[in-house]
Amino acid sequence: MTDTSERDDARKHDPDRSGRPSRPGVLKIMQSILAGAFGVQSDKRRQEDFASQSPWPYIIAGVLFTVSFVVGLILIVQVVLAGQ
Repeated sequence: MTDTSERDDARKHDPDRSGRPSRPGVLKIMQSILAGAFGVQSDKRRQEDFASQSPWPYIIAGVLFTVSFVVGLILIVQVVLAGQ
């Protein structure tokens, strides 16, 4: 009975004990995308990102960030040019 409670307690601290890296959270993905876009991402964070289960969250977030960035720049240029 003690073994079961010890295993349950260990799962609370490490829910994925299969050796696979855990899924990154939304905040971590956003931080990685922004740091990577501006070229200030640490080597440790980059290695964590590449060790994640799936690249899709990073790909989707990167595409969304890029589209938002380009649309934002276009809007800023249109506002500035309209004011002249």
